[in-house]
Amino acid sequence: MIGVTIQTNENIDRALKRFKKKYERSGVLREFKKRTAFMKPSIENRMARLKSARRQHKSSMEQD
Repeated sequence: MIGVTIQTNENIDRALKRFKKKYERSGVLREFKKRTAFMKPSIENRMARLKSARRQHKSSMEQD
């Protein structure tokens, strides 16, 4: 569970900003979306191949 302790005399907006940052970095929302949306294994494999190809293309473009 994600939690943020508020220090004395700390602005609530700053504490909320720290909470949001921890929330995004933990990947809770990403995991939730992944578990709620079913994707066929064949489509998952296709998406993984495409992602890998994009990553390789990007790395080859950076080396040039």
